[in-house]
Order: sequence, then C-alpha cells, then structure tokens
Amino acid sequence: MKIQLLNKIAAVGTDLFDSSWQVSETVESPDAIMVRSAVMHDMTFDGNLKAIARAGAGVNNIPLERCAEQGIVVFNTPGANANGVKELTLAALLLASRKIVDGVKWSATLSDAQEGVAKAVEKGKSAFAGCELKDKTLGVIGLGAIGGMVANAAHALGMKVVGCDPYLSVNAAWSINSHVVKANTFDDIYACADYITLHVPATNETKGMINAQTIEKMKDGLKIINLSRADLVSAADIKSAVESGKVSCYVTDFPTEQTIGVDGIITIPHLGASTEESEDNCAVMAANELIDYLENGNITNSVNYPSVSMPKSGKCRIGVMHKNIPAVLSQASSAISENGFNIENMINKSKGEYAYTILDISSDADDALVRRIRSIDGVIRVNLY
Repeated sequence: MKIQLLNKIAAVGTDLFDSSWQVSETVESPDAIMVRSAVMHDMTFDGNLKAIARAGAGVNNIPLERCAEQGIVVFNTPGANANGVKELTLAALLLASRKIVDGVKWSATLSDAQEGVAKAVEKGKSAFAGCELKDKTLGVIGLGAIGGMVANAAHALGMKVVGCDPYLSVNAAWSINSHVVKANTFDDIYACADYITLHVPATNETKGMINAQTIEKMKDGLKIINLSRADLVSAADIKSAVESGKVSCYVTDFPTEQTIGVDGIITIPHLGASTEESEDNCAVMAANELIDYLENGNITNSVNYPSVSMPKSGKCRIGVMHKNIPAVLSQASSAISENGFNIENMINKSKGEYAYTILDISSDADDALVRRIRSIDGVIRVNLY
C-alpha cells in the first residue's frame, strides 16, 4: 500500500504504518492521500486512489462530490483538535474583552518614555480597560465536539451560556452541562448574547450566516468570535458593523484582505489546531482510519460515504461503493450466490445519494465475480479485502 502526504503529517501518525506501507510525499499512484491544508480541487485522481484522510475537521479543500463519484472515501478527524480550538476560543473571549492586544502593542513603545516605564504604564493603562466574562451571556452556535467543550468551559468561568444546534446528536447532548440553555433558533441567540462564538462547518446553509441582516438582530456592542471558517461571516458586513460600533470586537482565526489592520478586529493566523497535541491527535486518527479501511474495508468518520464497519467473518470481504438506489443490494447478492459463493455476513448503509455495502463471503472472490458486481447499474467501485 502507498500513502502520499500532501502536507507535513506528525510522525506519531505516519509511524503507525508498518514496513509494508510506502509513506512519503513523492509516491506515485497512491492508494490513499493524507492532507491537512493543501487544496485538492484541481488535482486529478487515478483509478488506484481509494481514500483521502484530512488530518483535521474541515474538508472544504477537498472535492467531496467528485471523490464520491469516483468511489474515493474522504475521512476527517472530528474532535481530534477540539481541545486546542476550545482553548483558543477562551483566549479569543478574553482578547475581545480586555484590549490585551492593543495594550501589548502600546507597552512595547514605552522604552523611551521620559517619565519612566512604570509611570507611563500607570498613566496610560486606562485606555485599555475592558470587561469581565463573569455574568455575561455567551451564545454558542454549534454544539458539537468543540462547541460543547466551549459551552462547558464558559459556564465554569461564570458565564451564562445559551446554545443552538439543529443537528445536535444524542451523544453530544449528554456531554453538555445541564446549565447550558437550549435556544430554539439562531435568532434567539442573536437577541440575548453579549458574545457569540461560531462552531459550525461551512455549508450552503451556514456560509455568510453572519451578515448585515443577522447583525442587525444582535445586541449593540456585542463581541463575535469566529474560529471555524472565514466564509461563515461576511467580511464587508462585519467590518461595517465594527466601524459603526454595533459590534465592539470581532476575533477571527482567518485573516482576509478586508479584515486585517482594522481597529476592533483581531485576526489570528489560523492557530486553532496549531498545537502539538492537536496535530498528533489528528495524525493518529487519520492514519487509523486509512489502515482500517484499506486493510478491512471499514469506514469511520467519512464525510462523503456512510460509516460502516463489522468484524470479518468470511474468507474474503467485498466492499461495494454504490449509488443509493433500489435493487443494487439484491443484484449483488444474486451475483454472489449465482457464482457459487455463500454470504457469511453483510451490512449496508447509505448517506445521501451514496451507499456502501460490505459482504463477507466463504471463498476467495474471482475476477469474474468482481466484474459482475461492477457491471450492476449504480455500482461505482468494488474493493476486495
């Protein structure tokens, strides 16, 4: 098996591949790719590529639909960098409250103060006064792995926390402190929050969700934190809102031409997951996902195919990537039985337009069986394990 690295991946992850694997930036015709930030939309993929693992949560740098059409499973690593982003979010809340950045810049200019540094500090520090987080209301939009941790930590700091997540899973809900108030809509958060922090992916529904119209619904002088994705917030609208005072501070992990150098906007150079621990966690999770898929056909944490896994129970495993349409499963089962094979175990799940089926059979599959299954209308790819 060959793994191509498009970015530097922590060795604690790549070391999980044993000597039978080739892992480097220069391998040709790879079975899988590991990537962090490299943009892949203009890349072409040959027929050997079976999987892409993003060592991180966001996958907007990967052509998901094209990969699904080619039977390429795209993995991400949800939660692996959650603690790192949570900690930076807490830092962002403090940066938005206390004018720390401006104060640090100003204090660096005091070396030539005629009255001495100490007196200059006492004379000028009032310009950087701020407020405390305690008893302020934090609105958390998105209560997944990161948002849930932020909500819990903010409550521990004495904040009143209101959260909203239309897609909140049962497992995620169990991890959230019972004092976090559930908002039914984002508008409910806009109306009450002193601070708003965003922890949602960039989708057609969320892109530009913070704009002139939604900002108008918010409290005057609120502070907005965005460590998720740049395009969740309209750069032009947030700049106007900061300049008018409607938003007193905007902290983002995604500097753009429109937001850098603006008073009231603090730009962080995409440091959310830039900790040794986060990079290690992401690399380990991504490597384990690829190993389990390429060796066993199991899918965990895919963003374009369903998560499907089961213990091996036959001599050969067949993995079938196919469109989520009727009769594919029955035709594949018939092809196996008509070729003289017995199905020991099977599982099928779907995700939107695509589905994945694992079939464990009693004997080694031959080329004729693979060709027969591949010829079924709707089948995209057939892999043997």
